[in-house]
Amino acid sequence: MSETDNPPRKLSNRQIAWRAAQDLEDGAYVNLGIGFPELIATFQPAGREVIYHTENGILGFGPAPAPGQEDWDLINAGKKAVTLKPGAAIFHHADSFAMVRGGHLDLAVLGAYQVSQTGDLANWRVGTSGVPAVGGAMDLVHGAKRVAVVTDHVTRDGQPKLVAECSFPLTGVGCVTRVYTSLAVLDIDGGKFLLREKLPGLSMEALQAVTGAPLHVEGTVADLNVPEDI
Repeated sequence: MSETDNPPRKLSNRQIAWRAAQDLEDGAYVNLGIGFPELIATFQPAGREVIYHTENGILGFGPAPAPGQEDWDLINAGKKAVTLKPGAAIFHHADSFAMVRGGHLDLAVLGAYQVSQTGDLANWRVGTSGVPAVGGAMDLVHGAKRVAVVTDHVTRDGQPKLVAECSFPLTGVGCVTRVYTSLAVLDIDGGKFLLREKLPGLSMEALQAVTGAPLHVEGTVADLNVPEDI
């Protein structure tokens, strides 16, 4: 099997989350999507204060409590138990969405079924299957100042998740600016995928073969290096 057919390796979800966490800015107000994106908080770099927001009405929540120490009145949007950091605030669901819609979040990080080269995002429904409504993601993608995506580079059957045009129902149009995948880090600018980092040993040809739109390079493409033991 050729290198194009079989990329040398890919990152785990935890490794993708670690890489995304390295770009969190000190003092940023951040919403992490339900599921996979929540892992990012686990790898927040030391010495940076990040204020996490959840749509159900908490600003400034902390890590998960120890098993058996959960307070089930304190949960995030994914119904997982959280703790509160000093200065945390609890408020009405409507006030939480007013923060989102008012442009008060610096960053939202979401998962994806597909991301297009123009920054369109599909992350709530695949054809006729999926949750019955798009939910708060449609507010996050247009309310947050920046939107990033964490995702595997391909589907379970090997089809590209980075595409020229999304075929699934859209969550938002032209909203994604950076994508962290199991093979690469890419920016979206000017209607195209700009390759910033890729796994060492993965050729451009192999990466392009599993990407559903042209890859563009401006400057040097860095190695995508992450810890092996996370």
